[in-house]
Amino acid sequence: MRKFYSLILVLLLASQALLAQNKGKLQGNVQSADGAPVEFVSILLKGTFKGTITNAAGNFEIGGLNPGSYTVVASFVGLNTNEQEILVEAGKTQTLDFVLTENSGDLQEILVSSSRESYNESRVSSSLRINAPLIEIPQNIQVVNRDILNDQQVISMSDGLVRNVSGAVRLEHWGDLYTNISARGSQVQALRNGFNVVNSYWGPLTEDMSFVERVEFVKGPAGFMISSGDGNGLYNVVTKKPTGQTQGEVSFTVGSFDLYRTALDLDGKLSKDGRLLYRFNVAGQQKKSHRPNEYNNRYSIAPVISYRVQPSTLVTFEYTYQRANMSDVGSFYVFSTDGFASLPRDFTSLPAGMPGTEIDDHSFLVNLQHDISPNWKLTAQASHMIYQQQGSSMWPGAVNADGTWTRAVSSWDALSKMSMAQVFLNGEFHTGGVRHKILSGIDMSNKAYWADWGQYHVLDAEDSPFDSSNPSLGYPSNGYPEFDYSTPIEGRAVAAGGTIDQTFSAFYLQDELAFLQDKLRLTLAGRYTDLSQAAWGGAPDQDSKFTPRVGVSASLTSSTSVYGLYDQAFTPQSGQLSNGEKVQPITGNSMELGLKKDFANGKWSTTLAAYRNIKRNELTADPNSPPSSNLSIELGEKTAEGIEFDLKGNILPGLNTIFNYAYTDSRVTQVTEGITDIEEGDIIPGYAKHVFNTWLGYTIQEGSLEGLGFSAGLTIQGGRETYWDPSPNPNEVLPTYTKLDAGVFWGRGNFKVNLNVFNLLDDYLYSGSYYTWLNAYYWQSEAPRNARLSVSYKF
Repeated sequence: MRKFYSLILVLLLASQALLAQNKGKLQGNVQSADGAPVEFVSILLKGTFKGTITNAAGNFEIGGLNPGSYTVVASFVGLNTNEQEILVEAGKTQTLDFVLTENSGDLQEILVSSSRESYNESRVSSSLRINAPLIEIPQNIQVVNRDILNDQQVISMSDGLVRNVSGAVRLEHWGDLYTNISARGSQVQALRNGFNVVNSYWGPLTEDMSFVERVEFVKGPAGFMISSGDGNGLYNVVTKKPTGQTQGEVSFTVGSFDLYRTALDLDGKLSKDGRLLYRFNVAGQQKKSHRPNEYNNRYSIAPVISYRVQPSTLVTFEYTYQRANMSDVGSFYVFSTDGFASLPRDFTSLPAGMPGTEIDDHSFLVNLQHDISPNWKLTAQASHMIYQQQGSSMWPGAVNADGTWTRAVSSWDALSKMSMAQVFLNGEFHTGGVRHKILSGIDMSNKAYWADWGQYHVLDAEDSPFDSSNPSLGYPSNGYPEFDYSTPIEGRAVAAGGTIDQTFSAFYLQDELAFLQDKLRLTLAGRYTDLSQAAWGGAPDQDSKFTPRVGVSASLTSSTSVYGLYDQAFTPQSGQLSNGEKVQPITGNSMELGLKKDFANGKWSTTLAAYRNIKRNELTADPNSPPSSNLSIELGEKTAEGIEFDLKGNILPGLNTIFNYAYTDSRVTQVTEGITDIEEGDIIPGYAKHVFNTWLGYTIQEGSLEGLGFSAGLTIQGGRETYWDPSPNPNEVLPTYTKLDAGVFWGRGNFKVNLNVFNLLDDYLYSGSYYTWLNAYYWQSEAPRNARLSVSYKF
C-alpha cells in the first residue's frame, strides 16, 4: 500500500511539473524617468484577471501564463500609463521593463483639488500583511486615509474618526485619553503598524494625527494579525514613512474653546542617491473644553529614518513621542439621580486647582523588508513601547437624591512596558493552473502593566457635600490630595492589585489558492497561539489554541466580488471560578458573507456585509458569592449579528462621498446555570442598534471659483444601549444621537483653507449609563456648536 501511495505521489508531482512546463512567465522592472525604482505600480494583463504590483526595487513577476500574446499595462497615480505587447511562450520567461514619466496634468489636478480625489483606497498597508487588493480579500476592511483626516480636521484618534466606518462607535469616553472603539457589539483591538498595542482595558493613548498616514479597520476575527483578542475586529494605525520625495507641509489650526494647534511635516532625502531618507513630524496644541477647568495640552515628535541597504533591502527606524498634560480624567463624567442630561451641558464638578494628569508615551520601531525575489518578501520588525502616567481620577463616593455628592479622588499612576517582535513571509508561486499566495509568520510579545489606584482622598467634608444645584468649584473643604510617590509604581501597583502581565508566541500560516485565472480564490489558514496571562494580582493562566480560518472570494467581474468567511477567536482570561475549576479562554467563531463592487475604474467602491459572531465562556461575577470574594462563573454564550454597508470615494467629478450604515443586535443566547440576574435574550450593553454616517464634500472644478468647496456630515445613532447597568426607569434611556456638521474650504496650488462647524444644530449630545452601586445616572456631554479653521501650505 505504501508503494502504491508513493507511486501516486510521483505521478502527481510529474504531472504538476509537466503542467508547469506548458506555462510561461513574465518578469520585469519599472523605473521613473530619473532611473529610480517605482514601488506599488499596478501591472495588469489587459482583458484578464492576472496582475501584480511592483516591489520596493520596482520588480514584478507573473507566472502560470498560458502561451499567447498579451497587452501589459503599467499604471500609477501621477505617472503616465504605459502599455506594451508581449508574446509568452511555453516553459520560458519573458522580460519586459517599463519607464514611467510624470503626468503633469494629473499632478496639477491633484494640487488644485488639494488631493480631494482619493478618499477611496484599493489596498491596505503592508503592516496588515495581506498582499492583495481589497476587493479580493474575504472580509470587510475599511481604510480612513490622510485626505479624509485632513478634510474632516481630525486631530486625534478619538476626534470623530469613527464616523467613516460602518457601525464603529465610542459609547464610553475617557475624553481624549483613550479611544476605546466598539464595533459589532463590543470593543475592538487597537494596533499600530501591525502591533497589538493594548496593554490594559483602557489603552492605548490616543494617537495624535500629525504622524498618522491612515487608519485601517478590519471587521471580525483577524487571525492573520492578532494572536488573541475579541472576534469583533481591530483598527490599525499606520504612521507616516519617508516617500523619497522632497516635500513638506505646515498647518495652523484655531478653534472654539481656545484651541491653538500647529503641525509640521518634512519629507526628503539625506543622501543624493536616495538610499537614505527621512520623515519628521512635529505638532503641538493647547485646548480647553466646553466644561470649566478642563484642558488637554499635547505635543508630539516623530522622526523616521529609512536606509536602503541594497536594492532589495530596506531598513526603517522610527521613534514617536507623545506628551499630554490633561485635567483630571474623571471630571468628564456627570452624575445625577434625576436621569440623563438633567444638569446643564457645561456642568462640571472639577475644582479649579485640581492637579492634572501628565503622560509620557514613547514608541520605538525598527522594520526590515527584504525582497528575496520578485515574488517573495520577508518582513521583520520589533517594537518597544513605554507609557508613563501620573495623575488621578475623580469619582463620587456617593450621589444623594437631593442632588448633593461626596466627591472623591483616586490616584491613577500607570506604567506600561511592551516588547514585541514579528517575522512574516509573503510569497507567490504556481502549481499548474493554480496560483498560491502564501502568508506565514511568527509574532511574540511580552507586556506588563502596573497601575496604582489604591490611594484615595475625599474632597468634600461630610457636613458640606458638593451641591450640583449650586456648584462651588473653589477650594474643596478637605483640600486637594497629596498622594505618596516615594514607593516605585511597581510596588504600589502590587499592593493595589493593579497589575496585568501577558506573554505570548504565535505562528500563522495561510495559503490563498486562485483558480480559473484568479477569478475564484480559496483561503485556508490556521494560527497556533501559546499565551500566559495574569491580571489584578491573580496567578497566571496559560492557554494554547489552534484557530482555523476559511475564506472564499469570487470575482463576478473585474470590479465585482462576493465572499464568505469562517474564522475563530481566542481570548484568554484571568480569574477564579467558584467551582475551583480552571478558567477557560473565551472562544468563539464568526461567519460573514459580503459583496464588494468598485465603480468608475476604482474611483469609488461599496461593501455590503452580513455577519454572526459568537463568544463563549466569558467570566462574570458569581451572584451567589459576596463581591469581596472575587469569585466568578462562566456566563455562557453571547451572539452579535448584523449587516453593514460602506460607500466611499469620488462618485462624480469634484464630489467626494462617505456613506455607511450598520444594524447591530447583540444578545445573551445561553446562560450558565446559577446566574439569576441575566436571562437568555438580554441585550449586551455598549453599542447602538442603528448607526448611520455620511460625509459629502464638493469642489468647484473650473471657472473663477475653481478650488472652492463645501462639505456636510451627518451622524445618527439609534437604539443606543447603556454601557453598564440597565436603567431602573424604562422611560430613562439614551435618546437617538443626531449630529450635523458643515464646512467650506478653498484650495489653490499649495495653499488650502478649511473651516468646519461641528454640531451645527447645537444639540445636547451625550452618552452614559446607569450605575447600580451609586443608584445614579452618569453621562458625558459633547461640545455644543463649535468651529475649527485650518490654514496649510505645502512646499
